[in-house]
Amino acid sequence: MRSRRHTTAAALAAALLATLCACTVQPLPGTSTGTPDNNPTYPAHLQLPTPTPTPTPPSNAAVTPDTPRTLWSPGDTGPDVRALQARLRQTEWLYDGPTGTYDDLTARAVSGFQGKRGLPRTGVMDTVTWQRLVDMSREPGTWDLYLMGGQPPGPPDPRCLTGRVLCIDKASRTLRWMIDGRTVSTMAVRFGATGTPTREGVFHVYWKSRHHWSTLYDSSMPYAMFFSGGQAVHYSYDFAARGYAGGSHGCVNVRDEAAIAALYGQVRDGDKVVVHG
Repeated sequence: MRSRRHTTAAALAAALLATLCACTVQPLPGTSTGTPDNNPTYPAHLQLPTPTPTPTPPSNAAVTPDTPRTLWSPGDTGPDVRALQARLRQTEWLYDGPTGTYDDLTARAVSGFQGKRGLPRTGVMDTVTWQRLVDMSREPGTWDLYLMGGQPPGPPDPRCLTGRVLCIDKASRTLRWMIDGRTVSTMAVRFGATGTPTREGVFHVYWKSRHHWSTLYDSSMPYAMFFSGGQAVHYSYDFAARGYAGGSHGCVNVRDEAAIAALYGQVRDGDKVVVHG
């Protein structure tokens, strides 16, 4: 009798021990003990996404990187191109402009920038080249964008709306050639330095001198159109080379030689000159 009780108690103890062990030694998700389960099922929050295998190209296929997207290319115009040119100036790849037109100089600057960094020399501004340029430059401000001229002119002064007028705006640094209120041409201009400011007011052209030479400053003043004492509108080699980094002795400098040559041929002695700020 005692032997049967002892056997039963031992069997119960063994069963209890097996149950306890089964509760404490559960395999973790993603692991296996003993024979692996080919189709394990876990709660939704423990499921892992099935990885997508990387396709293997055929052995005879050429593996090439994705072609970057073109942003701007020769012939494009606008404020974005002007900002691009300003950044190229910051990195010393472009010395002209900004003009707002993607011209040959801009394409050569982009090509040089690309080659220096091991990128294909396309001369076209793509997404990869643009990111490299942005990383090496800062956001251009108004001064950067209009360093070499080309700033949009402001509204013409009311005194410019009648007759033949050289309407010169110091605020926007522009000269409008106007006839009876109509703008014939517009060009960027530079004025006198702090110590020799360009006088403001209403004047008239009293003398034109195509190949003028200043004996006072020993410098060339081509296409000079004098309107107030020794002050004149004229072409400036220095303005063309350095932009607004320099200044005149009171004259109104023009940097576009072709534009002022055309203007010189149209302006007559006695035409009005309005200089306003």
